[in-house]
Amino acid sequence: MSIPRPEHRPHIKAAATDPYERGVARGEQLRDGIPAAIEVYDRLFALGGITAAQMREDAERALEVIGRFRPAAHAEMAGIAKGAGAEEWRVAALNARTEILARSVAVPPGECTTIVRRDGAAGTFGVQTWDWHVELNGMWHTLESRGGAHDVVGLTENGILGKMGVNSAGLALHFNILGHVDDGIGGIPVHVLSAIVLEEAGSVAEAVEIIRGAPLASSGSFALFDERDAVLLDMSPVGIFETRPENGTLLRTNHFLTPTPAAGEKTWLYQPDSGERYDFVRDRLARRQPPTTVDELADFLVTGAGEPPVTCLPDPDMPLGLRWASLATITLEPATRTARILDGTPADIGVRDWRVLTAG
Repeated sequence: MSIPRPEHRPHIKAAATDPYERGVARGEQLRDGIPAAIEVYDRLFALGGITAAQMREDAERALEVIGRFRPAAHAEMAGIAKGAGAEEWRVAALNARTEILARSVAVPPGECTTIVRRDGAAGTFGVQTWDWHVELNGMWHTLESRGGAHDVVGLTENGILGKMGVNSAGLALHFNILGHVDDGIGGIPVHVLSAIVLEEAGSVAEAVEIIRGAPLASSGSFALFDERDAVLLDMSPVGIFETRPENGTLLRTNHFLTPTPAAGEKTWLYQPDSGERYDFVRDRLARRQPPTTVDELADFLVTGAGEPPVTCLPDPDMPLGLRWASLATITLEPATRTARILDGTPADIGVRDWRVLTAG
């Protein structure tokens, strides 16, 4: 099954010191895109047995937590809703979609693979696939947000504050979803947290401090790296746990890498797929020459028939909620404050052009 691609992928620019005004600018540029994303997520929530009343209750609860933790993030979401002509709780439901879908047993979360490489001579750089429902391929965009504590460039979904990116201080963030039995609503949504970290943190150490101070009720993983440091976080309702580079490399698929959260993992969501992808890429890294450029690193994510689906193509025979695809491939380079986003799978590298964005 081929992946439908829009003729022109949107690039959203917002520049204002007032977070509400930044949000309005984002929402105005997505007046068609945000309602379209709401419609698809409504279908996914319903498929997962989540009622409209539950969805709204969860969204409004998330808004309360966001408002207490970071009023500026709440204001930017309110601005997005205003600019798009959408109800604020609807935008909140998009931002809390991971937490709301944690209620579902019918719609498992997506699969992503991330590698970060620290090389003494070449610096630090990272690459990941973003794997999600193919029905949402028209619902994401590249982002250039300026005016906050740090400027940010990267990729996110329509109406969602943030996802992967790099900021003008040289902090980069890759993002994978994990699953724990205690996941739910009641904490800061992980997508909102990623946006807060990229806007506020000037280093890995500052990012970890923000995350450790956040009220978390759901799971995820941030690969955080700057020019000098790199760390992989297991984030969960039972705590935040760190993994440092092994032989200069951080590798993440979709399972916990530390024992405490792993004891409560929803193994049925990702296994054996996550472990197979992890072992395949780890073996590839061990057998090949260490990559010294981000392009060489990206090549480690290219897979084909008979190999674990690091390069993920949708199965046309599967129903809504189970048609996974690598919607984008993202590279981040802190030294140059550069994000490159490919509207395609790792196998499309060299066939499709990267969109290159610079934060600093």
